[in-house]
Amino acid sequence: MTTAKPSRTSAALPADVGIVTVSYNSSGQLETFLPGAVASLRTPSHVVVTDNDSADIQATTQLAATWGAQVVRLDRNAGYGAAANAGVAALPAACTAVLISNPDVTLTTETVSRLRDALLADPAIGIVGPRILNADGSAYPSARAIPSIRTGTGHALFSRVWPRNPWTRRYHSDAFRGDVNTDAGWLSGACLMLRRSTFEALGGFDEHYFMYFEDVDLGYRAGRRGLRNVYVPGAVVTHIGGETTRVNRRAMLAAHHDSAKKFIATKYAGPVWAPVRLVLRIGLNLRLRLESRS
Repeated sequence: MTTAKPSRTSAALPADVGIVTVSYNSSGQLETFLPGAVASLRTPSHVVVTDNDSADIQATTQLAATWGAQVVRLDRNAGYGAAANAGVAALPAACTAVLISNPDVTLTTETVSRLRDALLADPAIGIVGPRILNADGSAYPSARAIPSIRTGTGHALFSRVWPRNPWTRRYHSDAFRGDVNTDAGWLSGACLMLRRSTFEALGGFDEHYFMYFEDVDLGYRAGRRGLRNVYVPGAVVTHIGGETTRVNRRAMLAAHHDSAKKFIATKYAGPVWAPVRLVLRIGLNLRLRLESRS
């Protein structure tokens, strides 16, 4: 376990940013995450780890104590959004901007500062997100369009058998390939920042989503309030990918498709949209069966 703390020039670090991450048997990822997170802020206790009733809670608690971070322990696995909400609620009042991140993301001081600067540049900006690199250095499509009837159906049915189909390309958007700040429909919950007042006004993440689509829903609700979701490619993080997700691939696929259906029910609510919801559910069920076989 790493114990050597980085040198800190606290006067140059933000005092108004809080960082929240969610852990579920993630102590291995936290060994890398916490040093970068703590080094990015003036006050280590502005980093909060919310633990979803993990088996490795003792290791997580020890790591947090080493780096001066807080731990919020939940008595069950409440899911990503609910745990993130609990973490934000535990931040000190001085944290008026909140960065929410997976624990398998590497943060740097420069990334946190650039996101904060972009967020505060315009009061119409609701959420900002960095360029997210995969472990191999390729860019992940972290700034996407809100799925529509056409893009959602086409992406669900053809993304596996025809990866470059026009619906998937439209859904993924080209924003993540650019080098200038660009508006998007939503930003990946793997790492995003927003004002705490915005997060609270939106009611945080919708806790009906156990995992996946809570970020799509958040960006959608922000956009409906007239707020911008802005992709900031000058801020860069690397997302390694969680071991838990790889091990429980089928369960994660099922959770993803279940959350997609919930988002469809939110966006296309009411009896008029019932046929649309049915078609999209059929497409998602077909996609889940195909992906579960691979």
